[in-house]
Order: sequence, then C-alpha cells, then structure tokens
Amino acid sequence: MNFDPTRAPAEPRLAAAVILVRARASGEAEVFLLRRHRKASFMAQSFVFPGGMADPGEADARVTAARELFEEAGVLLARGVDPALAAGWRRELIAGEGASFAERLAEAGAELELDGLDLFAHWITPSAEPRRYSAEFFLAELPPGQTPSFDNVETVDEVWVTPAEALARRHELRLPPPQLRTLLELSDAAPRGVAALRELARARRPHVTPLIPRYLEDPSTPQGFALVLPWDPTYTTTAQGVGEPLPASHPLAAGGGSRFVLDADGVWEQL
Repeated sequence: MNFDPTRAPAEPRLAAAVILVRARASGEAEVFLLRRHRKASFMAQSFVFPGGMADPGEADARVTAARELFEEAGVLLARGVDPALAAGWRRELIAGEGASFAERLAEAGAELELDGLDLFAHWITPSAEPRRYSAEFFLAELPPGQTPSFDNVETVDEVWVTPAEALARRHELRLPPPQLRTLLELSDAAPRGVAALRELARARRPHVTPLIPRYLEDPSTPQGFALVLPWDPTYTTTAQGVGEPLPASHPLAAGGGSRFVLDADGVWEQL
C-alpha cells in the first residue's frame, strides 16, 4: 500500500447498504449476500450486502438503502405494488430507462416503508483510497412473499448464509472488511433468530458513529500492511490517514479485533 500523505483525501460519496435477514426453519437467522461482478470498479468478485451510491436528491440514507435493495436484489420495501409492475420497474431502472424510482412510487400511489430499516453501522472508506464512500448500513427483515435475486449486471451470484457460515466460508466469499466485521458482530445473536438481530441493531443505534479505517505499514503481514480500526493502539500514532479515534471501551469495539490484514491469497482476515 503506497500512502501519499501530501495528497488531499477524496470526498466520500454518500451510499447505503442493507443487511437483509430472514429466519430459517430452525429459527436461526441468515443473511443475504450478493457477488459483485468481476469487472466492478469497487469490491470486484466479493460477496457484499446489497447497496450503492445515493442518487441526486436522496438526502435520507434509508431511501438510498431501499432503492438499492430493490435494484440490486429485487426486494421492494413498499406495499400495494403489483409484483409484475415492480419487476418491470426493476428491469427499466437497471437499464437506466424511464422514470426514477421515486417517480414510479408516486405514480403508483405507494410509499416506502422505512421504519423497518435499523441503522447498524456507518463505514467510510480509508482516506488513502481514490474512490471513497460514506455508507450507512441498515438491518432489515425480508418482507413476506418476496424472493431476492441478483441483477446479473452489477451482481452475478447470491447466497443465503448464517453469519457463522459466511465467516467459515470467508475465503470463498472474499468478504471485504465492513462485511467481515458486520458478520462477526451478528454471529452471536443470529442463532437466536431475527428478533435477536433486530434487538442488537436497536441497542447499537445510539452508539453508531462513522468508522474510517487507517492503513498501517506492517512488514510482518503477507501484504506488508494492515487496516486498523479507530480503537487500535496505532490509530493515532503510526497508522496513516484521517479519522477520529475511539476508546477500546466503546460499544462498537466489542466482539472482535481492531485490525484487518490481507492473507497471501488476497482474502481479508480480522485480528
């Protein structure tokens, strides 16, 4: 990682993602992940939560989250819209044709149901990266009667897994740091079901603050660097970048380590 301290950080673009969950027959909660296209400009070939950048005029990150969930996974957080009509909307939105998502909802007399989106995390790309995002992550339960699917444009595969299964398959799924950390945070509550995940999200909400990882040169790692979180001891000493530190006692620091490293195969691990 070549960090240039003289280069001004790129301005983060507003974005949002949805941690979509549902219950298995056993009652255990599982999450939905999409695989990014191999030619994607960001997180190529990684399995991620549905999400993307805000459209012009989207001041509420929940609106961005709901729209991206619909475009990328086909899940509509609104009632009273005919499924066939919604499927047509999705095809046209993916192709960039016709009215906007908001205009289509208005024409159909439908409103987004945003109360079911629980803020879970807020990640900002490290300042060393040329392409940066300020992404709020929301947890939401899959609405009854809907089946998510990849769009075969930006995403090319999908999987429902428990957080523990996803972590066990992290080399196959190539999970980026925000996904890896989130799944670690969900893993203890998931066996108790979706309600336990919702309870966890609501307990976290007052403590959610933007997390901006920093790069740390570390010759002991396979790739020569680590990505450190705001409560790591090196965050304000030898790590490079911008971001506000957090104490190790902060609620967001619980349940995991303070840094990520890339292994020899280019897969992220949390330490």
